[in-house]
Amino acid sequence: MQNDVSVFEVGPRDGLQNESVLLPVEQKVALIHKLVDGGLKHVEIGSFVHPKWVPQMADTDEVARTIEKKPGVAYWALVPNMRGLERAIDAGIKHVAFFMSSSETHNQKNINRSISESLVAMEELFKLALSEKLQIRAYISTVFGCPFEGEVDFDRVLKIGDRLLELGAQQISLGDTTGMGRPLQVQEGSKRAVERWDSDRVALHLHDTSGLGQTNAFAGYLSGIRAFDSSVGGLGGCPYAPGAPGNLATQTLVNLLESLGRPTGISRDSLRETTQWLEDDIGFNLTQRRSL
Repeated sequence: MQNDVSVFEVGPRDGLQNESVLLPVEQKVALIHKLVDGGLKHVEIGSFVHPKWVPQMADTDEVARTIEKKPGVAYWALVPNMRGLERAIDAGIKHVAFFMSSSETHNQKNINRSISESLVAMEELFKLALSEKLQIRAYISTVFGCPFEGEVDFDRVLKIGDRLLELGAQQISLGDTTGMGRPLQVQEGSKRAVERWDSDRVALHLHDTSGLGQTNAFAGYLSGIRAFDSSVGGLGGCPYAPGAPGNLATQTLVNLLESLGRPTGISRDSLRETTQWLEDDIGFNLTQRRSL
């Protein structure tokens, strides 16, 4: 059967940024190499945020310059602003991810802007990124619920996505930032997004806060989602979202997709070994978060 699913690994960024352990460059590079060697084709290697806010990402420039890039693999980086984008370009990054929230309160707490202000700022960021021929994806956070505001109007999510795609994003990643999403809600929202934008332009970024990450991934799959974000061993979450202890584990996601007859090309043995390495050599406690 044709492989029409993709897994976007966010462990080196969304995973590490919410862990208390600060990894040196050589260990971050080793993690990225292990993930790529295991078959992952999309890896988010870090973010170009100010180290004052996310000290775990302070050395992303060096990581980007140190990794041995393999053909056919996209090495992504999260970019918050113009300075971050300039740093990413200087470091040789060719794939960038921009982000904003569908909740006014979360957007203010996360990037100190209103939604409308974020969309205005995105215009200049996208212009520069496109002029440099960079690939762009855009995260929209809290689409299935905000820890500060509760339910989020999905019409607002769609309107934000419309604008980001109009500006030049190749893909929108719908973020269940605190794992508040319920399966039927995720299924309905995913269906609306796929119908509006097509499946190749939509991804799901799920958290497993309530143990529903895998179920929500299946709900999204039933609605036509074919791209999913995950983190090896379930590392990390969002430091600005109370109650978000971890992402959907890549092992769990790969097992789900392959059980549905969708080969991923990703080695579960390699994922297990990488998770064990993170525990034994680095000191992370992933026992309650890793799977399969």
